[in-house]
Amino acid sequence: MENKIYIFDTTLRDGEQAPGIHLNVREKLEIAEQLSRLNVDIIEAGFPISSASDFESVKKVSKKIRDRAVAALARANDKDIDAAGEALRGAANPVIHTFISSSDIHLKHQFHKTRQEALEMTGRAVKRSRKYTDIVEFSAMDATRSDRDFLCRMFEEAIKNGARVINVPDTVGYALPAEFSRLIDYIYANVSGIEDVIVSVHCHNDLGLAVANSLMAAEHGARQIECAVNGIGERAGNASIEEVAMIIDTRGRDLGLNTDIRTREIVRTSNLVKSLTGYVIAPNKAIVGKNAFAHEAGIHQDGMLKDRSTYEIIKPEDIGLARSSLILGKHSGRHAFKKRLLELDIKLSEEDLEKAFKRFKDLAEKKGAINEYDLRAIVTDEIREVDKYYILEEYKVSSGSDITACSEVRITVDGDEKQASAKGDGPIDASFKAIDKIIGIKIVLVEYNIEAVSEGKDAIGQVKIIASANENEVMGSGISTDIVEASIKAYIDAANRLRATAKGSKG
Repeated sequence: MENKIYIFDTTLRDGEQAPGIHLNVREKLEIAEQLSRLNVDIIEAGFPISSASDFESVKKVSKKIRDRAVAALARANDKDIDAAGEALRGAANPVIHTFISSSDIHLKHQFHKTRQEALEMTGRAVKRSRKYTDIVEFSAMDATRSDRDFLCRMFEEAIKNGARVINVPDTVGYALPAEFSRLIDYIYANVSGIEDVIVSVHCHNDLGLAVANSLMAAEHGARQIECAVNGIGERAGNASIEEVAMIIDTRGRDLGLNTDIRTREIVRTSNLVKSLTGYVIAPNKAIVGKNAFAHEAGIHQDGMLKDRSTYEIIKPEDIGLARSSLILGKHSGRHAFKKRLLELDIKLSEEDLEKAFKRFKDLAEKKGAINEYDLRAIVTDEIREVDKYYILEEYKVSSGSDITACSEVRITVDGDEKQASAKGDGPIDASFKAIDKIIGIKIVLVEYNIEAVSEGKDAIGQVKIIASANENEVMGSGISTDIVEASIKAYIDAANRLRATAKGSKG
């Protein structure tokens, strides 16, 4: 049996379904291009029938990414499959991923179908999908809570009608590693034609077992693992691609497995997804958490100074982290700034470099030393901005325990300066109200999140908001050492995105 594990990335589909994540087409394309550099085998670009945006995303990713497979999700019905086929029309290597539940729990309470009806739908769905592509993946949703014999019959029906990949999802993250591996063994022993297809697994992390279950399945014959960057996804998320990849990379000889993942792209990929989704990574997250390669205890530091292998089983460089401790500050020039970015494997155009350098100098004046996390935040925040129809020029706030907070904001609107003031429940609320007066749009704040990008009293704060207006919902982001300023920047960024979204829908 081939030892390669195919990596099926579902960041743009299952990952993007996580609550609070709103990626536009351009952002999905940016992630897809980075996934290509990471060298995943399949990119699941979206669920075309679910929205016009998802359809367009799959279509654009299909045309842009030519060197690997692009998949689209479809329920086991004609309308979904036709939408997926149409969205994938321009793909070099299209995959339709169609599914229906196999568990009695789902069939009875959600789909209101009998087992026989589910089997018939399986055959029809795979057969229709084959009209659009030779590569069809069939998933039996909630497989781990299904009757095993019926599950095997469903897989046989899919294979008989042309499925090339059979996916075994632990949809609700219920399985234990030993029982999941036994299920894989049972499928191999009892499904006619299983030797002619790839067995895939898609594990959720509700009990924290997604990666363990995925690897156990691989040891028992599965040859495709479905995962997402930073483990994002529905509820507690999916198996984490960086954890799967680095476990196989680090313990490959013991496992007898390998992947084609370019591990040095892991940190860049993780940071991009973190920035665009607004999902915070826990400091102690394996592989990509900011503490994953941090050593504070004296005994650990002593061991590290003598031999890194005493406390590091993975070299930071192997996942794209720089070892350099070069300190950047307000006196640093362009050469030092550019050199540090290159050490961090961050490549910018000259135009973006100049913008990022100006932002760096402004923040260095306020903060002093700028570390790696500050730099990544500066660069990401600068180059992700949309066209600046609204530009912050100045703001002044006053607040205190015995006065009502007031904010005065001056903004350039398409070249003309406008100013407004407002009172509110704190300086941030007052500032948002003043901005609303200037732009003439009532923005509804759906979510507001603050994260310290770096450590210390002078840490850079990153504010991410989700805002809506006129039935459009976007994410805005802003960074500053001043949390009020970061909030204002995030709000104006959202206003620019809302305008761009509204303009796009009209045009």
